[in-house]
Amino acid sequence: MITVEKKDGHKVKISHVIQETTNRQLDMYIFIPGELGLNAKIITEDEFYHNAIHGKRTYYSDVNHLPLVHSRLASRGKLSIEQYRLSLSLYAYQYALALEKTTHQLLEDKQERTLEEVEEVVQLAVRILKRLRRNVPTDEKLLKYYENIDNYLSWFTEQRCLSLVAHLPRGNSYADIKSLLLDTCESEAEHRSKHSYNSSKAMQDQTRMSNKMRLLRRLIEYPVTMKETTTELGNNTKKVVTAVATGIVMIFVTMMLIKARGVLGDITASFILVISVIYAAREVFKDDLKKMLWRWVRKGKPKWRKQFFDTNNGRLIGRQLEWLEYSSYNELNPEIKAVRKHKVSQREETVLHYKSTTRMSPTKFLSGYEQTRESIMLDLRILSSLMEKGSQRIYQLKEGQVTKESVEKRHLINLITKETDEDNTVRIQRWKIIMNRSKIVDIEMITTD
Repeated sequence: MITVEKKDGHKVKISHVIQETTNRQLDMYIFIPGELGLNAKIITEDEFYHNAIHGKRTYYSDVNHLPLVHSRLASRGKLSIEQYRLSLSLYAYQYALALEKTTHQLLEDKQERTLEEVEEVVQLAVRILKRLRRNVPTDEKLLKYYENIDNYLSWFTEQRCLSLVAHLPRGNSYADIKSLLLDTCESEAEHRSKHSYNSSKAMQDQTRMSNKMRLLRRLIEYPVTMKETTTELGNNTKKVVTAVATGIVMIFVTMMLIKARGVLGDITASFILVISVIYAAREVFKDDLKKMLWRWVRKGKPKWRKQFFDTNNGRLIGRQLEWLEYSSYNELNPEIKAVRKHKVSQREETVLHYKSTTRMSPTKFLSGYEQTRESIMLDLRILSSLMEKGSQRIYQLKEGQVTKESVEKRHLINLITKETDEDNTVRIQRWKIIMNRSKIVDIEMITTD
């Protein structure tokens, strides 16, 4: 199951957990309104891929107690430092993701929350942190790493609680909810102060504290994030296409020169002028022919290959092929058309089709981890330059009076995802992404039944 959530600015985060399987295909169809005028001449597939699609793959485990077991083993000298770091990082990383997602959902629903709902979240967060703090390592190398993670999670928990206090609707339960959240914040602040995790200067400078926590977050993510390399495919094919295009054009040029010599005779001003025109035409048509042949030869073939390596031991643990191309509505599969629902406006949309096929080797994963989590950051800022500035004026009749109101211009982008597992199980989902020139306003999941 894929989840799509709004991030800062024009960014959309698309995440899914890949279960114990070796092969997975992911298709993403981005339907962009025709009024924006997007096409391959304005933004090429390569430009969109490198500027708008950024992927990251991490280890994932639903065995929540595994890091705690590893902590006890490490304290007894039965586990290496690298294994302890990985297990603790995974525990912290998944906790941070879960808390971030949960608080985001509490705020996005935009309805009054009960004390019981928020209390359940807070109690679960506190309970997870207590589990982490039951087994403090004695080894100095492990202790330093543990303290960094405990410091970050404590600060992050406080920040998420404060965001709830600041943005939750002011309903009947708000006073009790605020008291509960502030008690948790004070408890975590006291915990960090008690263990002297941060200097007084850092605590007095919020910018410095924020930058420090950002570095600690990267420290947590590093051991669980797979290193990847990207290779552009078709370089040899491009050389062949260039040679073929040049050869075809040179044959045409040679024939025209022979014909011109036969008509004009000796070298004259007219002959030189004709040669200049022929060579100028050669330069124009050579590039056009090369582009046409290139698109024809590479159509439907993967454009990039990624290789995934374990950060801890450098072992190759997976490969991925990627495609990205403009498609027309008529070229789409019937199942995608059915989910998009055919209307006249759909015919005018520009469709970008991203596809990836992944082959992982779970047997090469570190012990205890059989799953991976892929996160794709889709940055739609590249489309904002195509949107018009300003707002529209809307007139309304209220109590016999005409009122005028300015309404910002918004655009609707449809996103359809299709997952195909190794056993040919297919899952299709659809979202509406509402955005304006400055940010993404809202994301709405649409049922596909």
